[in-house]
Amino acid sequence: MLNVQIVLFDGFDLLDALAPYEVFSAAAAYSDHAITVELVTAEGPRSVPSGVGGLRIEASGRLEPERGGILLVPGAAGDAYGQGPDSVPAILGRAMITELTGRMRQAMERPDVVVATVCGGSLLLAMGGLLEGRHAVTHHLGMGVFGATGAIPVPARVVDDGDLVSGGGVTSGFDVALYLVERELGPRIAHEVERLFEYERRGTAWRAQGMAPIVGKPPADEEPAREAGSAEAASAVPTMSVPTSSGGQASVFDGEWDASIATPVGKLEVRFSISTRNGQIEGTASQGGETVELQNPVLAGGNLLWTMRVSKPMRLNLKFEVAVDGDRMIGIAKAGILPASKLTGHRVS
Repeated sequence: MLNVQIVLFDGFDLLDALAPYEVFSAAAAYSDHAITVELVTAEGPRSVPSGVGGLRIEASGRLEPERGGILLVPGAAGDAYGQGPDSVPAILGRAMITELTGRMRQAMERPDVVVATVCGGSLLLAMGGLLEGRHAVTHHLGMGVFGATGAIPVPARVVDDGDLVSGGGVTSGFDVALYLVERELGPRIAHEVERLFEYERRGTAWRAQGMAPIVGKPPADEEPAREAGSAEAASAVPTMSVPTSSGGQASVFDGEWDASIATPVGKLEVRFSISTRNGQIEGTASQGGETVELQNPVLAGGNLLWTMRVSKPMRLNLKFEVAVDGDRMIGIAKAGILPASKLTGHRVS
């Protein structure tokens, strides 16, 4: 028997979870219950508030990776464009720091588990560092930050990466579930479920198989406008005159800086240590018990740009652009297409 566990968390999207639930339930009826489906949480049975008007759904069990089968993670419902506590990134960030991430990590290490995601569910797993190097898709608004986590974004309706099957937008929950029913139980069961719902699965499921297509250069409006973020975001960072020493070494950025970054998942306090050696700027950033190097720091128009890879509070590749005015630092931090987060700081030494 094939077990399906649909994993709920506070703020989950109703359609992401309930569309697959109905598909798998119908498949069970047509297959003499060769498949079971259950709503679960990482914490155990409880009433779970969705992100759609706070409507609550009862989860009857606890997420158990050791049962094998299919584990499906939905996305979140909330403000798609804001940076407040009700924004989608903030909801996903809160879910990421629960037991869900650890249990899904256990699941992905098991050969008898297929992990499925719908919409922002793949972004939730990617934020926890679980999809690095894996082909997957998420909602189109999250594809930029999805790539910043180390996942490999594929702009398809459904992406089959073996033991990871992901779907794009909200309604792709139907397509992911129907695809898995066909893959696991066969096309006749899947076809009968389609007839019942009067819905036919959309799109071709992408797989890393067959001939690779030859594609041209992306349109100009899809190319990155600036190394550290969009031109619009970069315009928020003033350009300062950078004093240099007689040896040609930029020195205005050197020192220890305490900075605060206002992100969609809360305020981050970071200590930057920046120095110049042999005319090259280098440094580190420390936050949440983690210290990482500033990668490829360069001066551009009087501002300092760099990238860095962090794993706390979530796994992300971030791009920074900052300027200084005396002992004051201002700038932006950006992950993919998420809105730029304001950075402010001051020199402590």
